[in-house]
Amino acid sequence: MAFHPKSLTAFLAAASAFSYASAFAPASQPARKQLTRVNVATGIPGVADALNIFGGNNEQEPEKEPERSGALIDLDGVALSGLKGKALSLTSEDFPDSFSVRQVIPKDCFEPETAKSLGYLSVSVVGTALCTAFGLAALPVLDPANILTLPFWLAYSAVTGTVAMGLWVLAHECGHGAFSKDRDLQDNVGYILHSLFLVPYYSWQRSHAVHHRYTNHMELGETHVPESDQVPIEEKLYDSIALRKSFLDQFGDEKGIQAWGAFQAFLHLIVGWPAYLLIGATGGPDRGMTNHYWPNPLTEPRLPKKELFPGNWKQKVFQSDIGVAVVGAGALTWAACNGVPEMMALYGGPLIVVNAWLVLYTWLQHTDVDVPHFQDSDHNFVKGAFHTIDRPYDKMDPWGAIDFLHHKIGSTHVAHHFDSTIPHYKAQVATDAIKENFPEIYLYEPTPIHEALWRVCKGCASTMKRGDYYIWDNADVKSELLETSESY
Repeated sequence: MAFHPKSLTAFLAAASAFSYASAFAPASQPARKQLTRVNVATGIPGVADALNIFGGNNEQEPEKEPERSGALIDLDGVALSGLKGKALSLTSEDFPDSFSVRQVIPKDCFEPETAKSLGYLSVSVVGTALCTAFGLAALPVLDPANILTLPFWLAYSAVTGTVAMGLWVLAHECGHGAFSKDRDLQDNVGYILHSLFLVPYYSWQRSHAVHHRYTNHMELGETHVPESDQVPIEEKLYDSIALRKSFLDQFGDEKGIQAWGAFQAFLHLIVGWPAYLLIGATGGPDRGMTNHYWPNPLTEPRLPKKELFPGNWKQKVFQSDIGVAVVGAGALTWAACNGVPEMMALYGGPLIVVNAWLVLYTWLQHTDVDVPHFQDSDHNFVKGAFHTIDRPYDKMDPWGAIDFLHHKIGSTHVAHHFDSTIPHYKAQVATDAIKENFPEIYLYEPTPIHEALWRVCKGCASTMKRGDYYIWDNADVKSELLETSESY
């Protein structure tokens, strides 16, 4: 998630609780050393292959050139994930048109089934209700106002928030039109669920559709848009590369990068979601500062015709605010009557965990050290969708319980980004079809989730422009500090 410094300053002033330095700010672009041809079939060439240091027969017949040539790119300062540079190998010619992709996906995948959607909703509702009932039963014994009970309530929040994340996934499907053909039912379910999470339903429906349209777009993307070395320095409050380097200088390379990663994890997972809703902290710069509870831009957008809530959407923003106001008033009344500790223990704590899960999913679905972003002239919908990353959320626990509870939102997200009307219970079939027919452009990053998150926290600070790409700049970080079990 990219935080625009001026936007985040406004948020922090309103919250009066956090201090912040930009996560994504420009850095001096390192001098180019060499261009490397990156091929889909072969990936990044190994050092031994590139330098031919093992002495083989120099006169032997050279290997055949692959059927397609990968991108020619300067890899200096570029770290690698478990994708091994696959996303950097892709050129515009590699991506099919939308019709060709749709043709390989079974038609049934585009048809939501109301009964099945309600069945999955019941699973998430019952699971969350059981957790809440357990919490209520614990109140007489473990008073949240007693600091000694904090470990219990933190664990309760982690479990309940993890289960309740399934409700958010289904609310998200309502916003996409993937829950039911009955639009009234779908909007009512989506409105209620979003309001319970203090998120305005129609506002987020619109902004999230924009996110899908402009995935990995540097100017018009909506969420997780990094700043770059192309932005004038006078528009920056901080240079994030310099700030990260200051961590390394102060604490040493190993402890410094760990401190930086922890700092980024806190900013994204805890501060990130409310900052996005309140001041558009993750949106592209061309729409200005935005607020999901107020339809007009808070600052003058560079492209007024691309404002986030145009026309009739302005009225829908206010309609969404009603539900949020009702739930917010209920939470405040609860706190006034029974105390803030109880309200936070049973509602606020789990809500923070849900928000953290939401940011974790969206951050890792579109970000890694070797996954690029694009400017408008090099971007299109299909290209953006196929720069989404599927990950092994089914392996987060021995039983795949978290992936089940979260309706496989992270392990089938490429298909979802291509067509968001595909219900989650049909997304695996669509994913298999895409993977089979377009293996060269389908991105699956196998690093365990906790390792991938830690790598992104440490290695995704600011981008540098390399040809048609905006690539994460890690010239100042030793490669071994970003390595994981799947890096090489």
